[in-house]
Amino acid sequence: MTLTIAIDGPAAAGKGTLSRRIAEEYGFHHLDTGLTYRATAKALLDAGLPLDDEAVAEKMAREVELAGLDRSVLSAHQIGEAASKIAVMPAVRRALVEAQRGFSRKEPGTVLDGRDIGTVVCPDAAVKLYVTASPEVRAKRRYDEIVAGGGSADYHAIFEDVKKRDERDMGRADSPLRPAADAHLLDTSEMSIEAAFQAAKTLIDAALQTKI
Repeated sequence: MTLTIAIDGPAAAGKGTLSRRIAEEYGFHHLDTGLTYRATAKALLDAGLPLDDEAVAEKMAREVELAGLDRSVLSAHQIGEAASKIAVMPAVRRALVEAQRGFSRKEPGTVLDGRDIGTVVCPDAAVKLYVTASPEVRAKRRYDEIVAGGGSADYHAIFEDVKKRDERDMGRADSPLRPAADAHLLDTSEMSIEAAFQAAKTLIDAALQTKI
């Protein structure tokens, strides 16, 4: 039986790093669902198609190949901006949620991270985690990440962007960002990734025991 782990939370809270670490530890398949929206947006941009045509965007969403998502390419700012425009389209969300659910059934287990995994995509996931951190901490992480990569960044601009994105994600009508009622909260504001991983591992090990 496949074990599904759902990990939700706002940007730069550490859920991606934690998800990849968990998948590696247990030999599970991992999917960053945010990349599926970015891949759809990139396909539209590459084809020179409009970002405001829901039918066209849905067609592209249904053609996204989940096995070929390249984080380094899809992390581009322009793609992120385009993704935020199509992510609010119900038809696009339906198409990608369908694909994400299909992925979640892969054996022996899967780790999916995003904004609506525990609430919409995989409401029956064996383990649900909601990973968060204060906006200040998340903005500082994003700032440090850009500077470490050789780029230049404005902390205050990043902080405002983080707050704006939170408002958009939490306030949207379709699949808003919120913890599932049965999700375990992990606040990483003052927690190392190792501490977060150990807390998650305890929960996952307990879930695995009940599956045996």
